[in-house]
Amino acid sequence: MRKLSLQELNRVSTDEFKKQMKMPIVLILDNVRSALNVGSAFRTSDAFTIEKIYLCGITAQPPHREILKTAIGATESVEWEYVPTTAEVIERLRAQRYEIWAVEQAEGSKHLQDVNINTDCKHALIFGNEVDGVDAAVMEMVNGCIEVPQFGTKHSLNISVCIGIVVWEVFRQMKYG
Repeated sequence: MRKLSLQELNRVSTDEFKKQMKMPIVLILDNVRSALNVGSAFRTSDAFTIEKIYLCGITAQPPHREILKTAIGATESVEWEYVPTTAEVIERLRAQRYEIWAVEQAEGSKHLQDVNINTDCKHALIFGNEVDGVDAAVMEMVNGCIEVPQFGTKHSLNISVCIGIVVWEVFRQMKYG
């Protein structure tokens, strides 16, 4: 087996990416404290043609050095906006008829493999602070809650890993059914 060269991957340019149809999925980063995690969110969003990232509260914004380190250029391709509060973004997106999902361990959450994504609507995925998770007030505003089941000794995944897992599954269901 031979690895493909970068030329063989046929990746689109940043300009071509900006013109491409995007998946009707947005990410909301609710007070994410690690700029490295923010950069990873950008990179994942580029990989799966996510529509936009909202950076809220204390979440770092480009051109932060650590964001740029892990995003490796995705801050130039993925649309983003800073909004002071997550609640403000939710209200805006709700008016645009997005389904709003928190990704959190919570009472009444649905395990990721049991979530059936409605492919006829747009989706917002909220990822919270690395220590405190999604803010309690924000949890009161969501349509539902997705949880990634875990079976080891740790009680949580790194947010960048969690974003990759959840975004892939939502993308997979929306694109491939």
